[in-house]
Amino acid sequence: MSIADITPGIGMFFRVSIDAFELGYWTKMSGLGIEIKTTPRSDSAMSFFQHHMPAHMEYSHITLERPLTTETGLVLAWFNTYHMLPIPTAGSIQCLDQSLSVIMSWDMIGVSPVRWKGPSMDASASNNVATEVLELAHMGFL
Repeated sequence: MSIADITPGIGMFFRVSIDAFELGYWTKMSGLGIEIKTTPRSDSAMSFFQHHMPAHMEYSHITLERPLTTETGLVLAWFNTYHMLPIPTAGSIQCLDQSLSVIMSWDMIGVSPVRWKGPSMDASASNNVATEVLELAHMGFL
């Protein structure tokens, strides 16, 4: 059985692994970004010219979302392991197409879990999909 058989009609997937924990396939990712903080400095020779001196880089948190799966237990196991021994680790997010070919990959360092949110369920609602959300902090990606 392929991932396309499990979730047909979705164009992209995100495979997430954190060290020894394979956290499975995710259907939505947001927040991947870098910002270089700068300090403005006026040019002493020309009053209309201003330099922007680079300072440090900041990486935003990454949020992943998917329908609840059997892999949710792996996410919670990683959370519990991190809670007992809070050492940031390495991780990888791969963007895959329907044939599971890698389109893009981000290798991260210093990965820490920030938040996990389980499903809000309403048995009386139609088309109710139980989803989970995972938020990650990291020290950078290559």
